[in-house]
Amino acid sequence: MRSKFLPVSLAALAAASPSVFADGAFYGDPPDATHPWTIHDMNRAQPARVEPGSFSTQEQPGKPPSDAIILFDGSPASVEKWAADKNPLEPTKWIVKDGTLQCVPGAGYTKTREEFGDCQLHLEWSAPAKPEGSSQGRGNSGVFLMGQVEVQVLDNFNNPTYADGFAGSVYGINPPMANPLVAPGQWQIYDIIFRRPVFKDGKEIETGYLTVFLNGVLVQDHTALEGGGGHMGRSKPHPFPEKGPLKLQDHGNPVRYRNIWYRPLPKRASEGGDTSTMSPEATAAKRKQIATSIRDAAAKQQGKEQLLHFMESLTYDADPATITKVTDLATAWHASFKDLAPDKLADKKGEVLQVNKAVQYLVRFKMLPDSFVLNAPLKKLITDLGWDE
Repeated sequence: MRSKFLPVSLAALAAASPSVFADGAFYGDPPDATHPWTIHDMNRAQPARVEPGSFSTQEQPGKPPSDAIILFDGSPASVEKWAADKNPLEPTKWIVKDGTLQCVPGAGYTKTREEFGDCQLHLEWSAPAKPEGSSQGRGNSGVFLMGQVEVQVLDNFNNPTYADGFAGSVYGINPPMANPLVAPGQWQIYDIIFRRPVFKDGKEIETGYLTVFLNGVLVQDHTALEGGGGHMGRSKPHPFPEKGPLKLQDHGNPVRYRNIWYRPLPKRASEGGDTSTMSPEATAAKRKQIATSIRDAAAKQQGKEQLLHFMESLTYDADPATITKVTDLATAWHASFKDLAPDKLADKKGEVLQVNKAVQYLVRFKMLPDSFVLNAPLKKLITDLGWDE
C-alpha cells in the first residue's frame, strides 16, 4: 500500500527537486547493524524495468521477458549455443526438428557453451507421444543445472517410479510435492529458481537450493541441494564453481525441448550482494557508501537544501565531523530568519516545518543529541505561532 505521505509516481520523483528526496528521508525507521537502508528509503536503487513475456500454449512457446538470455528459441542457428558434453568441445549431435531441440539416443548429453550460476531458468519438454517402457525407462531425460544438480525429466503420466526419481524431483534428494504432468506428447513447463551453495575457506556458509514449478504447480519449495544429488549414492556438500553449463541428459529416449532461457539472479548477502539484511561488516560499509554519496551531493547545494542533505547523511553515518558541519549550517540557517517579525515568518512556515521534521527524527533516533542547536528553538517557534495545530 502506498502511504499518502509518499510521492505518488516515479515520474514525479524523477522531476522532483533534491529537497523532496531529503525531506522524504526522515520518514521510516533508520538503518541498524544489519540493515543498511531506512524503511521506504529513496536512496535504494529503483528496480530495473523488464518487459514481461507471454505464456506458452501447447501450440506455441511463449515469449521470454525482455532481459532473458536465450539458450534455445527453435531456430536452427540457436543450436550453435550447444555442444556435446566432451572436452574439448564438439558440436552437439542433438537435432533441431520442428522448432525443438531433440535428443538423439546414443548421442550423449548436450550442454550450453555458455556457463552461468544462480538463475531463473525456463524450459519446456515433451516425452514421446507413444509411451514405451515403464518406470525410469519411459521418456527419461534430465536438466542439470551447472552440470551438477538434476531436476528429473520423466514421463510419469500414469507411470509410477521411485519417488525421488519422479518428474519434478531433485533427483536422488527430494520427490516433487505433486505430479501435475499432462499427457505424453504434450509440453511440460519447468520454471526453476536455482541457487548454488556458497563456500568460504572450505566451509559451506550458505546452502544451495532449488524452487521448481511444473506446469505452474509448485513441486519443490526452496529444497536444499544436499550436495547436488546423484544415482544410487548419497551426495555430500561440496564447493561449486561460480559458473557452469546447463546440461540436458541423453537417457536413451527422444525427449524434445523448446523455449529455453534464463535470467541471472543478483548476488546474495553471503557473496557481497546488496540485500535487505546483510552482515554487520557489509552493512557498515554500505551505510558509509550511502552517506558519502549524499554528502558529495550536499556539497554542491546551498542553504536549507544543503542542511537537509547533510542531516540526511547522518541517518547512515553519524560521524563527528558531519555533526559539526550540520551544527554550523543549522546555526547559519536559523540566524537568517530568527529575528524576523511574526508576519514575515509566515513565508518560512513550510521550510521551518520541513527542517524541524528532520531534527526531531534525528534526535529521536539518537543521531543528534537533545541539546542540538535547533531542537528547542524550532519547537518553541512552532508552538508560539500555532503551527503545531
